[in-house]
Amino acid sequence: MGIDNSPNDTEIESLRVVCENILEPVRANFKVPFSPSSGFRCKELNEAIGGSPTSQHSLGQAADFEIFGVSNLEIALWIKYNLDFDQLILEYYYNDDPSSGWVHASILTHGNRKECFTFDGKIYWGGIEGKGS
Repeated sequence: MGIDNSPNDTEIESLRVVCENILEPVRANFKVPFSPSSGFRCKELNEAIGGSPTSQHSLGQAADFEIFGVSNLEIALWIKYNLDFDQLILEYYYNDDPSSGWVHASILTHGNRKECFTFDGKIYWGGIEGKGS
């Protein structure tokens, strides 16, 4: 899109916190390398792709990811019970397709809310759970 998506020093520090406290513990637990599908998105890029105006991606505080061969519900539940986080969202997941959707996880340096949601593309609801097809 021709948008400069370079993070500043504060955003780089936030990304380090995401990597050290969310992504690396997930990789170590599931023993599978993976690459996030979305991490930092500057406000201009976030707006261009239709992201939320309050997205933590724009602050370098969030990542979206999935792990080939591991249910996204399983990943989200492991994070919920084992890691500190600010928001955890199981997005576009359907019970009859364990590889559907992805996990969104964010973290702050302090004051994490440990909010859990599921999002089906239309509505958010509290908790981490799958949805029928």
